[in-house]
Amino acid sequence: MSIFFSLKDKVAVVTGGTSGIGLATAERFIDAGAKVVIAGRKDAGQAMADEIGATFCRTDVSKEEDVENLMQMAVDTYGKIDIIANVAGVNAGYDHLMESERKNFDFCYNVNTMGVVAGIKHGVPRMNDGGSIINVASVAGVQGVAYLAPYVASKWAVVGVTRTAAIELYERKIRVNVICPTSVNTPMAHAEGGEAQLEMEYKAVPLGRIAEPEEIAATIHFLASDDCAFINGQSIAVDGGFTAGLSEVAYNTLAGTA
Repeated sequence: MSIFFSLKDKVAVVTGGTSGIGLATAERFIDAGAKVVIAGRKDAGQAMADEIGATFCRTDVSKEEDVENLMQMAVDTYGKIDIIANVAGVNAGYDHLMESERKNFDFCYNVNTMGVVAGIKHGVPRMNDGGSIINVASVAGVQGVAYLAPYVASKWAVVGVTRTAAIELYERKIRVNVICPTSVNTPMAHAEGGEAQLEMEYKAVPLGRIAEPEEIAATIHFLASDDCAFINGQSIAVDGGFTAGLSEVAYNTLAGTA
């Protein structure tokens, strides 16, 4: 009997693959039988790749030529690409929209949005028909979030690009989906200035916590596999129930009955 969600003989490219969600995804892909190329901005990623049994390509996803080189390296190394996980992402900090600066919008857009666009643009011509692309956005890509306007804008764009690609790539049968998590237990979530965001989520998420990288990686793996060949153009919330509505704790706090 075949193993469910097997990635045997698949070749995957994972951006942001040297830490957090990307690293957890790469490790899971490898455990499922895939050959994996991980991309990151720091040369230290080579040691991480060696440790998990992946191939490393130094890549700044905000530079289109870097992403093109990444995809070509995957083909040169393994002969094909079956899966692309566009995980790399940044946050420019926490500020009221009225105090935000253009440079912070550009920073988030160039990495979060255009990194995904470049991954699709340069990955698809090198992919096998029937492949899978999984982008990582955020619950901030499906609703507004106070103090995070540059990040929110870039993640909404990722959701839109995903849905458009899912429509346009129909002839190749390449599926494109997007994951929308709450905060994830990575250094970015715990960066200075984000304390209020985390405290809000601990109260507002019905499960009472933020996500772990491995939980997001599990959903990416699910969508990467051939078992999910009819899931396309979807934004999937991995958010502990955050987008379902207010948690009981948040409800009672707002109602003054806590």
